[in-house]
This record gives sequence, structure tokens and C-alpha cells, in this order.
Amino acid sequence: MTTGFTTGRALRPTTKVLPEHARGHNRALVLQTLYRTGQLSRADIARETGLTRVTISDLVAELIAESLIIEVGQREDARPGKPATLLDLDRNAFQIVGIDLSEYATFRGAVLDLDGQILHRAELPLAGATGADASALVLTLAEQLVAQAALPILGLGVGSPGIVDLAGVVLSAPNLGWANVDLQGILAERFALPVVVANDANAAALAEHSFGGADSDMMLIKVGHGVGAALLLDGTPLYGSRFAAGEIGHVVVGTDGGAECVCGKHGCLETWLATPRLNAALADAVDEDARTQVLREAGQRLGIALAPVVGALNLAEVVLSGPTDLLDGPLASATIDTLRNRTMAEFHGDLTLRMTALGEDIVMRGAAAMVLSAQLGVS
Repeated sequence: MTTGFTTGRALRPTTKVLPEHARGHNRALVLQTLYRTGQLSRADIARETGLTRVTISDLVAELIAESLIIEVGQREDARPGKPATLLDLDRNAFQIVGIDLSEYATFRGAVLDLDGQILHRAELPLAGATGADASALVLTLAEQLVAQAALPILGLGVGSPGIVDLAGVVLSAPNLGWANVDLQGILAERFALPVVVANDANAAALAEHSFGGADSDMMLIKVGHGVGAALLLDGTPLYGSRFAAGEIGHVVVGTDGGAECVCGKHGCLETWLATPRLNAALADAVDEDARTQVLREAGQRLGIALAPVVGALNLAEVVLSGPTDLLDGPLASATIDTLRNRTMAEFHGDLTLRMTALGEDIVMRGAAAMVLSAQLGVS
């Protein structure tokens, strides 16, 4: 079975909808309320969601029968009458497999719990593999992780570089030599599990939204094998008409040419900022001043690429994800300076640019968030 995201759907339901769409939405609303708030009574859930007590009673009975919700005991209450029975999401009912294909040297994955905490890890060296060889490595890694799960698996999530459509087909991932690879279908057929495959930057943005406390309007820049970005607008992921929203790595920055990119153009942002390119430039630097200049120039190019997006969307926050030793410091400072110099201070002067607090696990945790959103409607 395969599953995916719905374009334009907010990640966290917060209000009631029309009757013809109500049951699935209200079910997700109950699960979301318990997922974020924790132990509540049926009456508490009714108050939090605005749903009637009869509707809550029916939904809770259904969700208990499916082992998604459990009764955890009675509330200690000094008020008269029978104490309320507390409910919670059964956080020990399932585990999730999350896989990160974004790094240039390794494929990494983990078994996670429903709160996005990593329980087991595995990784395989990429060793320059592309095409079918890279696909085979993904299957091998997934097999290792599925075998490590100690509970039923809610689903398998994958963050892949490149352009990925809503059906989990990798339309183009030049660094892995993939074109029109139905990675979601391949994994679903092999493991008979719900599978979600999405762009790695989109996965990282979901992790930042679910586990990192990001603002509902946010842009995340993912630096690894390549360079990608993801946008959340009013809490809703933006994919674009051809699923390429955020593909800034192959945007040419500046008019002064530059190194040749894997896509065939010269001066793409990726040639300045992708981890292998940046490491190579730093290795050629003769001293610390030269290293700082390499990082500052990469940050300036990133700022040039981001300024029109920040200006057009009036974003409040940009989050960087990738090697901290490369991104945090001169590169980040040059990026924010360039952004502020190229946008209107009265609208964008308070823009925040920061490193993610989720570190190198961000895509794996984002893959788990994708499964939670697709299977349970929670994030």
C-alpha cells in the first residue's frame, strides 16, 4: 500500500469541516489533540476540538478498537462525581522507519517511536553508487531497519534528494543518477507497508515543524549532496505545479559564471554551497582568511538566491540544515547580511536565520513526520 500527501492540506487540523468531509477530518482532529496535548478526558477533547460529546464518544470507541488510543486511568480530582477517565495516543502501538538519502557519502536510517525519538540507527556507505546500484542500497538499508523494529511498523518514510512527485516517484535526482524512479512503489511492493517518499528538504521542513518548533511560515535550506529548500506557508507545505518548489540548487546565482554543475549549467547555487563542492574549495584555501572568504562568498550566493523569495513571501524565518561546521558562522552571517541588503528593512529587517536544532537527524525525523501525517493526520 502506498500513501502520500495532499496538496494544500494544512498539517495540523484545528477546526470542524462540512459533514461530507467530517469523519476523517474529525478523527485526525482527535488524534492531533491527544498527540500534542497528552492525557485528556472525553469531555476535555470535546472542549478542545469543538466536537460534540456524542461524536467524541463514537470516534474514541473506534480509535480504541484500532489500538490507536488507550485509556490510561482516572484523573485524580477533588470535584464531586465519578472521576474522568483519561485517554492518550498509544505511543507504544507502532514504530516508524525513516530513511535519509540526502548526504553525499552515506545513506542513513532509523527506527523511531511515534514521538519522533530515534530508537535504532543504521547506515550504508554510498561509495559513489548511482542508478540501480543506489536503489539497491536503499532496499538493503530498509531491510535492516524493518528487521530492527520491535513493534508493528506504522509506515516507512524516505527523504530523497531531487524532485519527487506526490506519488513518491523521484522525477529527477541528478546526483544519484535517478530519473522517474518509483521509489515509493518499489519499497511498498518489497515490504507490504505504507510508504511515503518525498524530497529531503520537504521532509526536513516537516521535522522542523513537528519537532523543532518552527514558525508556520518558514523556509528551510537543506545542504548536503546537493542544495534544496522547502516552504511552509500558513502551516501548509508548498510543492509547486511540477513538484519542484524549493529546487534552488540549480538556480544560477549572479551573472559572473562559475563552476560547471552536474546539471550542465555554470554557476548554480549548488556549485557554491553543496557539501562536496564547499569542502573542495576549503581544501584549496591557503590560510584561515582564505577559508573565511570561501564561506562568506557561499553565504552571499545563498543570500542572493533567497532574497527574492523572502521578499515575495514576506517570510519571518529561514532555517539552515546541514554540516554545522560549514554553515554556522561566516556563511550564515554573510547570508543574513546579503538578505537584509537586498530586501526592504521595514518588512524584512526582523527576519530570523538560524541553524536547525535537530542536527543530522532532521531528515530521518522528517520522514517519520511524513508517515505520521499520512497515516494518522498528526504532526
